[in-house]
Amino acid sequence: MAVTEVLILVVSFLILLSLGVPVAVSIGLSSMFTLMVSIPTINAYTTLAQRMATGLDSFALLAIPFFILSGQLMNSGGIAKRLVDFAKAIVGGLPGGLAFVNILACMLFGAISGSAAAAASAIGGFMGPRMEEEGYEKSFGAAVNISSATTGLIIPPSNILIVYSLASGGVSIAALFIAGYVPGILMGLALMLVAMVISIKRKYKRGSWESLGSTFKKFWDAFPSLLLLVIVIGGIVAGIFTATEASAIAVLYTLVLAFIYKEVRIADLPRILLSTVNTTSIVMLLIGTSMGMSWVMSYENIPQEVSRVLITLTDNPLVILLIINMLLLFVGIFMDMTPAVLIFTPIFLPVVTEIGMDPIHFGIVMVMNLCIGLCTPPVGSVLFIGCGVANISIQKVIKPLLPMFIAMFLVLMIVTFWPTLTMWLPQVFGF
Repeated sequence: MAVTEVLILVVSFLILLSLGVPVAVSIGLSSMFTLMVSIPTINAYTTLAQRMATGLDSFALLAIPFFILSGQLMNSGGIAKRLVDFAKAIVGGLPGGLAFVNILACMLFGAISGSAAAAASAIGGFMGPRMEEEGYEKSFGAAVNISSATTGLIIPPSNILIVYSLASGGVSIAALFIAGYVPGILMGLALMLVAMVISIKRKYKRGSWESLGSTFKKFWDAFPSLLLLVIVIGGIVAGIFTATEASAIAVLYTLVLAFIYKEVRIADLPRILLSTVNTTSIVMLLIGTSMGMSWVMSYENIPQEVSRVLITLTDNPLVILLIINMLLLFVGIFMDMTPAVLIFTPIFLPVVTEIGMDPIHFGIVMVMNLCIGLCTPPVGSVLFIGCGVANISIQKVIKPLLPMFIAMFLVLMIVTFWPTLTMWLPQVFGF
């Protein structure tokens, strides 16, 4: 590994980002500048273009636009309201009930849609005004919504886990999906505990429990939406269809459901499809350029050198995992999830496998790290969406977010150093 190439890659990338150049373009240009030092300019252009095209040539990636479309249909199809009503029937009577409702609804909607942004916008837009009416501070409501929206990226189906599978060289998507359940639910429960303590301390209004009949009715209303999880994950685990085929089934199912709920009309489909295409194009450009950068780093032997340096620093697996977690948390502050997973998986995966960590376990740990980054400035997309929906400044949300960050970090440490939490469910299903 030449030090010159590493400096060019890192410095050019940071300069481009600081100038406001889009992340995907910054990744592509910095990769090209680095490659131009090692090989002739024309060869650098063609090689990088080929690597970007090759990186996108994957059947598994077809699942991403389908799941994005499914999430868009859910966001427009009245599913969020039914999930909120169901969550309120279950936990609305607890101290800080509406905060619990917000968290549980985000977990359910995020898991069904596979999108933290969709959960933050759909649930936040619905729950924010309701929490404010009941006396909850707007900043607290926004913080609850922002932090809990990320749980849907850990609880399957999750686009980012599909991206990790691609970056890792073929870790089973089904195994990753199954492995995400316990850590994702644990993250949600930790956020609920924090919300309860704060609500009791601030004496927020406590909701009332609903009757058994009303609870059953709201469960029945939400049941078709919840059934999607059973169909998608159950079908993948049972081997009836692949993750990619499951994503197409999810689109068909949510389209039918949206029409049954009468929340989506034929006239709405062009807008929904256009929004899906816009989101997909951004994600795919990020994937293409990130795969190009991953290849450049491999060409320069950067992953091998990082592995050598980390293992030289210490031979204690716990210390190595702690260092990697700290680095990923730092990366998550400045980089979006998709490029971060594609760029840093090839760097850190050889290190963790050498110390005996399962690639499935590492995938969940990596995603949990980057989920925290989605809630932090300056690049936290969910932070911006949550603040925008709540119509509040980022500065006012940071303070109430701090205890949420602490809870998420503690769960991350538990999941990192207690692998059984993540791995026992995939092992039960034979992965």
